[in-house]
Amino acid sequence: MYKLFYYPRNASWAPHLVLKELGVDHELILVDRKINAHKSEDYMKLNPTGRIPTLIDVDLVIFESAAICLYLCDKHPESNLVPKIGDPLRAEFLQWLFYLNATLQPELMIYFYPAKHTLDSNGATAIIEAQEARITDMFALLDKALDGKEFLVGSSLTVCDFLLFTLSHWADEFKKPPLAFGSLARYLRSLAKHSTIQDVCKIEGTNLEAYN
Repeated sequence: MYKLFYYPRNASWAPHLVLKELGVDHELILVDRKINAHKSEDYMKLNPTGRIPTLIDVDLVIFESAAICLYLCDKHPESNLVPKIGDPLRAEFLQWLFYLNATLQPELMIYFYPAKHTLDSNGATAIIEAQEARITDMFALLDKALDGKEFLVGSSLTVCDFLLFTLSHWADEFKKPPLAFGSLARYLRSLAKHSTIQDVCKIEGTNLEAYN
């Protein structure tokens, strides 16, 4: 049985969605960020980055959300959540996966934790404003990419959709949130009706009313 160390609506959200979509046995282990459990000695032995999530598969320990998702899909290729090697869509899938994981998500982290990126005690506000503008431009790019499409890659659900749903939800309080974009909003509202997303949101206590 897989063990996923998680916290609601954190980067563990996408792996949780993948586990649910796969329909495989798994155990959720809450890592309480409110008491800095992710920085505890026991957790740091599993994940030396002190970040969430971490996945345990028997004796194998994996961290980094996108890596966990790919690992799970490689073990369960019948899910088709990742285009197979040789499929023309695989390159596009990898493009968007890395864009979401290595470009959009780090920019969001700077937005949420500006004090870690300046030595100026008054500089956090400026960083937040700059980041929101940068990230809004990224959502505009994604909105354009989703024009006339139900999913980000191809004609079926992939890991990229779970990851984009997660990151879009994080930005719901922006001056121009993802739901303010036409194609992106349509896409997110459609995903919010997916049974896997609804089931995981019930487990994690996430309200989806905004997507109605």
